[in-house]
Amino acid sequence: MASVDSSDDHVERNRRHWDESAAGWHGPLAREHWSRHEPAWGLWQSPEAEVTVFGGGVAGLDAVELGCGTGYVSAWLARAGARPVGVDISREQLATARAMQLEFGLEFPLVLADAERLPLCDGSFDLAVSEYGASLWCDPYRWIAHAARVLRPGGRLVFLRRSPLVGLCAQVGGQVEAVLRRAQFGLRQVGDETAVEFHLPHGDMVRLLRSCGFVIEDLIEIQAPERPERDFGNVPATWARRWPSEEIWKARLHPDG
Repeated sequence: MASVDSSDDHVERNRRHWDESAAGWHGPLAREHWSRHEPAWGLWQSPEAEVTVFGGGVAGLDAVELGCGTGYVSAWLARAGARPVGVDISREQLATARAMQLEFGLEFPLVLADAERLPLCDGSFDLAVSEYGASLWCDPYRWIAHAARVLRPGGRLVFLRRSPLVGLCAQVGGQVEAVLRRAQFGLRQVGDETAVEFHLPHGDMVRLLRSCGFVIEDLIEIQAPERPERDFGNVPATWARRWPSEEIWKARLHPDG
């Protein structure tokens, strides 16, 4: 990964990436996720019972998934009694989500839109969630502000993203190693001509969430299990046993909005 400048160009690059590059594999993976009886999060399939992304329950909540991809998180929400809306920038990803809805007999709205420019009404949701969607591929200074806008006072924001250490330790080809390859100060986004990821350091993320009216409730740094279900070429499990490769943020919009 190489450092890249901040511009709207990342939106189109990421749209193309998910419409074209991922088209060959996201169908089978979507079916695997949709088939799960209990949510399991991130690269290492962290059980919901351990990380409690859904907190004290979601039944009866209006929820929005930002960067929903193939929609499996929204499917988990629907099965748990929530009323989800899935938002994604990729037509191909949403086409897979619709195919999964038909296959599994589950229906909820899917919206083709950019999470940095949400076409949703203010104060419409109780919960906003993102797992490697907007949380990784969208400018946090934009998508988090929109999440705050569409949440009701007291609404929850939960998101899973790569740890900033991945951005610091990934080489140009993407492999993560035990070497610091770029500066943390000024780190915001990394990528190449095909796709851009956002890796905001913790201090910047804390200040951003607070500036948008959120109270931070928890930050869970994920450790890879001893025997993961699968390994990932660019994030070896041996590395992720020693350093967090991903993290879950939990925040709540101040009751006064």
